Amino acid sequence: MRQTELNLSKREREAVRQFRSRGEHMAREFNRAHILLALDRNVPERQIMEVLGVGRTAIWRTRAAYLEGGLEFALYDVARPGKPPQYRDEAQAQVAALACSSPPAGAKRWSVALLTQAARRHPQMRQISRESIRRLLKKTSSSPGAN
Repeated sequence: MRQTELNLSKREREAVRQFRSRGEHMAREFNRAHILLALDRNVPERQIMEVLGVGRTAIWRTRAAYLEGGLEFALYDVARPGKPPQYRDEAQAQVAALACSSPPAGAKRWSVALLTQAARRHPQMRQISRESIRRLLKKTSSSPGAN
């Protein structure tokens, strides 16, 4: 197995050692620090995999991240944007207000299906699904029909 050399500077080596001495990091980050120091000492990948219990891809990704963006990029997770919310706070407030209002004629209390029908009458929520209504209510800790 061919191993790419990785040489940390004295400053980087000391930074990684200090990083490992503080217990404020996630296990993944500690593993990356251990991987970097092991690669710096030319420890074979197979031995790193056995000792740390990581896969070959973790070693490759850590090395590639260090070579691409430096020490910080290799050690820490990159922030992920996540999926933007489909419905804004106004929609959540409208659904909550609707659930707190009087139920329609002929119903003793609001059901999720009735709330969905009522919410779809609003222009911003014409396509809202029953599941979205349920999730919005769950976020507000609301219980339709509870007195």
